[in-house]
Amino acid sequence: MMHPPDRPSVLGAGGDNAIAFAIGVAADEWTLLILRHALQNGTRRVHDWQAVLPVSTAVLTSRLRRMTEVGIFVPVGPGHDPNAVEYHLSRRGTALWPIIVSIWAWEATWADGQAERLPAMRHRGCGELFAPLLGCGTCGRPVPPREVTGEFGPSGSWPRTAPNTTMRRRSSGSASLGPGFFPQSRALIGNRWSAAMLGAAYLGARRFSEFQRRLSAPATVIADRLRTFRDLGVLEVSGDPDRSDRSTYRLTDKGRAFFPVVMSAIEWGQRWFLAPEGPALVFHHRGADHAFSVLLLCSACSAPLAGREIEAV
Repeated sequence: MMHPPDRPSVLGAGGDNAIAFAIGVAADEWTLLILRHALQNGTRRVHDWQAVLPVSTAVLTSRLRRMTEVGIFVPVGPGHDPNAVEYHLSRRGTALWPIIVSIWAWEATWADGQAERLPAMRHRGCGELFAPLLGCGTCGRPVPPREVTGEFGPSGSWPRTAPNTTMRRRSSGSASLGPGFFPQSRALIGNRWSAAMLGAAYLGARRFSEFQRRLSAPATVIADRLRTFRDLGVLEVSGDPDRSDRSTYRLTDKGRAFFPVVMSAIEWGQRWFLAPEGPALVFHHRGADHAFSVLLLCSACSAPLAGREIEAV
């Protein structure tokens, strides 16, 4: 099914909700890397992506085809010659900029071992270097992750949100990417189970049995992701570290700092994929008695950010 690039898609009742679509799009490391260069550098052609990414033609064209189907890119040019086609970001695709900017900032602050120096970000609005701050779209104030609460809405449930067999896809050749391509972010959301596991942690899952019950994932998958998150320092373990079923897992400061990435992905999904029953997740600004929506603010001038006002330096 082709999704219109410049207006929201209406989903079928009772099927995959907006979060499942957001995971399906964003939780793929090649997709994240393709988006990074499209948004940051204006990359539009197959050979230009291949000049900066160690990606095969088959993998790249597969991802571009999928991203076109969900309305992120609009191909322009002769269809018979893939090398001559330009993939232009649609409004839906351009709206993904908060995810990439949030990953960029988190990696620069929290990820060790970057082989590639991440450029700083300058806000054209004030002319200063900055880091994006998570703010509340209702009141405009900066909001720490602990002040945001969430619950399932009318179209929300774990079966409709968590990845299923048909949605999962292995990322071909990802091991060859090396440490310079957003390595820790790829480990956190670069595949669908990881993204769903991280979302479950933000919604309060603390024990192995809670992750398994909510996601209906194989025990080996849960154990592997918990081990990865612990090794990355986004979850800390109390109890018996050698017995995952007897341990409690809690987000660290590093894990909570990734919250803007996850919230930006959810916000994008719920903006562009509408279930007839209503939203999948509803968020509130704790203590402020109003709804929460994502607003990224400039740390230098406190003004709301827009993608076109951000430049790499």
